[in-house]
Amino acid sequence: MDFKELLAYKKSFQLAMTIFELSKSFPKEEKYSLTDQIRRSSRSTSANIAEAYRKRLYPRHFISKLTDSDGENSETDVWLDFALECGYISTEKHNYLHSETVEIGKLINFMIHNPNKFGSNIPK
Repeated sequence: MDFKELLAYKKSFQLAMTIFELSKSFPKEEKYSLTDQIRRSSRSTSANIAEAYRKRLYPRHFISKLTDSDGENSETDVWLDFALECGYISTEKHNYLHSETVEIGKLINFMIHNPNKFGSNIPK
């Protein structure tokens, strides 16, 4: 199996692309602040899942990278809150994107708590 087949990866990649398109409409003064931050954290979620999967033979590294991914996903959710409060996205769009971050978080946490299902065996 390739990491690109993982549901958490697919959903996080799609979210990152949605955020990329959405953030194109953010004000120019946000280019080096909110726009950059939300793009980087959303992309890092997927990138850390990929890294974790490649490290799955080392359970602690696998879990550590997934924890990083979960953190980036949570950071993305906070940036979405800022985008809403600044008036850059609608409440409906925010609610949808927030629900996506919640679902991605659940998928990542399933991987963290079930590493053996992903080819990682924690020694007893």
